[in-house]
Amino acid sequence: MIEIRPFASLGHADHGWLDARHHFSFASYHDPARMQWGAIRVWNDDRIAAKSGFPPHPHRDMEIVTYVRTGAITHQDSMGNKGRTGAGDVQVMSAGSGVTHSEYNLEDEETTLFQIWIETDLRGVAPGWGAMPFPKEAREGSFQVLASGSADDRALTINADAKVLGATLSAGKSLVYAADPTRHLYLVASGRLRINGVAAGPRDGVAIHGEERVEIVADEQAELVLVDAR
Repeated sequence: MIEIRPFASLGHADHGWLDARHHFSFASYHDPARMQWGAIRVWNDDRIAAKSGFPPHPHRDMEIVTYVRTGAITHQDSMGNKGRTGAGDVQVMSAGSGVTHSEYNLEDEETTLFQIWIETDLRGVAPGWGAMPFPKEAREGSFQVLASGSADDRALTINADAKVLGATLSAGKSLVYAADPTRHLYLVASGRLRINGVAAGPRDGVAIHGEERVEIVADEQAELVLVDAR
């Protein structure tokens, strides 16, 4: 099953400083058919104005992955962590037993990012945060694991049976992802693609389940983010 969720059909909230699109029910956007996809609970496509951002607020028992598309985001939390994550790089926060954090765009330009929430497999544990650089040229034509529940993946660690992967594809190029048909995959790309022959536009959501082989062909230059979850 491959379901295309057009960008224009996503939930939308424009707060002035924040222009957000919601792939799943979030805040004031509610769609019973889009509550989650497997363990994937939130996928927000955010545009954050320069010199603005999310003031301190709490979370618990959720794995939160931030993929920065353009610009940068600066994180600070109640654990004492502080860090800046730039375009193409990733940060993760395991909210665990509870954490308060802020996310600000301190840059002179707009920041765009994906914020992805995955249901945790370990409730009530100590919270944690981490960030890593992932040069885009290192994932041209193939998926690179960015965050994972497995320490063997040499990526950022989350407390969930899931992987967050990134790739870039040039126009006319393709890649194949070997999938477990029992798992839930969700893909968003910056350019036009075909997934097992099904067309998807820029920033559409692509929900995939029941497929053993996922072939992705780029109709134009595209940056891809894929989550593979239980």
